[in-house]
Amino acid sequence: MNTLEYVPVPAFADNYIWLVSDGRDAVAVDPGEAAPVRAQLAERGWRLSAILLTHHHADHVGGVADLIGDTPIPVYGPAAEGIAVVTHPLSGGDRVVLPSPRLELQVIDVPGHTRGHIAYFQAGQGQPGTTPHVFCGDTLFACGCGRLFEGTPAQMLASLDALAALPGETQVHCAHEYTLSNIRFALACDPGNERLRAWSDRAQALRARSVPTLPTTIAHERAVNPFLRTGDPAVQRALAEELHEPAADRLTAFTLMREWKNRFR
Repeated sequence: MNTLEYVPVPAFADNYIWLVSDGRDAVAVDPGEAAPVRAQLAERGWRLSAILLTHHHADHVGGVADLIGDTPIPVYGPAAEGIAVVTHPLSGGDRVVLPSPRLELQVIDVPGHTRGHIAYFQAGQGQPGTTPHVFCGDTLFACGCGRLFEGTPAQMLASLDALAALPGETQVHCAHEYTLSNIRFALACDPGNERLRAWSDRAQALRARSVPTLPTTIAHERAVNPFLRTGDPAVQRALAEELHEPAADRLTAFTLMREWKNRFR
């Protein structure tokens, strides 16, 4: 059985720092702040053993220097982004093997939000009770995707396709609680999607209780995330009607959708 615990630690206004622990040691993913991590570690009696970074933005790396100042530990991150605190630079196809907590992760290149953005995929073990997980930073969100600060629409679409190709049961550990605003936009793009409407109701109920809407799953995102549904005729029609511009192929549809999302209120 998979005995690891996956804990979303709130930071800033809407970030999540993910802690993965075996009940003794813990790995932190994208610790933009040190204080929330320290508080969780102290509360649970865990020891920080490694840090994983997906990209260079300050709200994902800003707490690392303080955390490794407490105890020097390995810091894994994208080789292409020159992050000063990274001790183990990584590129797509690399593997990360950690002894405690026992983790084996495959690195996936997912450029678009930044040029060197990576994701970490933990495959299931093929046994009952084991589940695959992916830590995707700001590439894939619940019902959304990241802004294109450095990459191109073609890069981001390819990155989303790579994530969407993961097993449907994969737990998706995004780095922000953007779900409600993303759902509002998704409904504008895909108004006839009944699963999306049902998810809107459930997500609102969760947030009303201050419960995270994450993790989501790859199968769920394939069904409700418009950025993974750019080839759907109904989505393409909605884009064309709203933007008065044809969206006959997936890349055009994605490009129009991302530009619309940038200004959507």
